[in-house]
Amino acid sequence: MRMYEEDGAATRMPGRGLWVEEPARRRRMPDPVRASAVRALLIVAVTLTEATITFFLAVTGSWLAFPMVICGIAGTVVATWAVLDVWITRQMWNQRGGVVSQPSSAAREARAARSPGLPGRGVGDPRGATPRPR
Repeated sequence: MRMYEEDGAATRMPGRGLWVEEPARRRRMPDPVRASAVRALLIVAVTLTEATITFFLAVTGSWLAFPMVICGIAGTVVATWAVLDVWITRQMWNQRGGVVSQPSSAAREARAARSPGLPGRGVGDPRGATPRPR
């Protein structure tokens, strides 16, 4: 970073540069979750704007107040659905792609004993001779 003295000469000062990359505090949301969050934010913003307009129409006694109340109720239902969509999409992403499931060692041993052809299978196990019917 350059500092300038009164005579116009540039001097080099130690310190941070103009652009310093800093690590993010949180990981980025997955694309489907982020898309549903943006959609919900826009729907909630439109619903709140609609509610404000409805309030002012009701205060002035306009004939548009009643249709706007009906639209406000519908907007509230849609906004609630959109927020629930964010929650459901996040949970689905965590269950399908985000969380690594590791069974305990006891569960691993029990599964290895049931599955044919896996290491740790007991010799002479009658279940390994014929495949199970489906």
